[in-house]
Amino acid sequence: MSEYQFTISLRIRHPSIEPRTITQTLGFEPQHTWKAGDPRRSPAGEAREGAYRESYWMGRLMPEPELSSGRLSVESVLLQTLAQLRRSHAFLERLSTDGGVAELHVSLFVRDNFRLDLTPETLGLLGRLGLAVALEIHPHLPHGADPATAS
Repeated sequence: MSEYQFTISLRIRHPSIEPRTITQTLGFEPQHTWKAGDPRRSPAGEAREGAYRESYWMGRLMPEPELSSGRLSVESVLLQTLAQLRRSHAFLERLSTDGGVAELHVSLFVRDNFRLDLTPETLGLLGRLGLAVALEIHPHLPHGADPATAS
């Protein structure tokens, strides 16, 4: 199987939660947030028509795309992330009860066939924590990235 690069982020949508509460509870710094009812903005910060219907929080769990290796894989990073999120189980449960959704978003950048194995342990932890997984598979590497030179 071929090498691939990947990124993982945590995304939370909720009818009304204050994004700051998510940051304080989880201990992750977000890259994007907005609160339900706030005026909508473009990615460049320009005002748009209307207001956000729900709160949103997105935090990258890795700063840059990582190259898969014998020691680093989507599976290993998922397990490590789930171990960290276990301490926030009650909070994630409450989010779900209140109508929120939490998901681990995995972007995979591939050139060739690859295999992704999720063990019963990983799937069980995802279920117990109430986390969805979204896989986004791109048939190329991130712009300008070269797997031969990635560290």
